[in-house]
Amino acid sequence: MHGCRWFWAWALLGCLGALGFVSLGMLVLGPVAVVGVAMASRPTIRRSALGLLSGVGVLLVYVAWVQRAGPGTTCWQNATSSGCDQHLNPLPWLVAGVALFVGGIAAYARRERARGATNHRWREI
Repeated sequence: MHGCRWFWAWALLGCLGALGFVSLGMLVLGPVAVVGVAMASRPTIRRSALGLLSGVGVLLVYVAWVQRAGPGTTCWQNATSSGCDQHLNPLPWLVAGVALFVGGIAAYARRERARGATNHRWREI
């Protein structure tokens, strides 16, 4: 796999790790940690680890989407049942998620651009 693909592999790992941290616990965190250690053991793969930030951002944007009816209480009713749900304010989740997602991509692109310029300089010498 090339660098960009490893970035998205790290992003998937970050999303799963965040999901395990907030919800599923050791069911997900154990395998994520094993895969993360295996991926981090190779320098070429470890270079793309900024994808972890973008992966966490994806989960936060999803939480914002789920809470989009908030903040507050929303009630619903159909032919056989009714109920009310509490919703969080989605804006902080959205802002944090977008910041992490875009920040991870921007930091990775900046690092790769700097790395490419460094490699290019060495080729000229």
